[in-house]
Amino acid sequence: QVQLVESGGGLVQAGGSLRLSCAASGRTFSVYVMGWFRQAPGKEREFVAAISWSGDNTDLADSVKGRFTIGRDGAKNTVYLQMSSLKPEDTAVYYCAAGNWGYYSGRRRLDASYDYWGQGTQVTVSS
Repeated sequence: QVQLVESGGGLVQAGGSLRLSCAASGRTFSVYVMGWFRQAPGKEREFVAAISWSGDNTDLADSVKGRFTIGRDGAKNTVYLQMSSLKPEDTAVYYCAAGNWGYYSGRRRLDASYDYWGQGTQVTVSS
């Protein structure tokens, strides 16, 4: 099993920044991909970003490109989502997820593909 714990959410004004963290523990040797998803009220969960466990490969949704970055601290088994120029439409619960399949398997944007999930952290952007 892999345990994921998110932190860093909160309330921020439009144009502001937040950094979300996702700490992984347990059988992390089985993890190959880490992803961030978000779900706004009344909407389906959507892909935000993904990173290979090595940190060499990243993928960002078009809606956040140029504003968000994803990174990893291997020593801490932690993945980060740096969010800048936040907009009210970024308001959502953000979830961290881990997959035990290859980054190039074509599954990294599909939430159903992920094997483990964190509890979520709320991000609220006020206008």
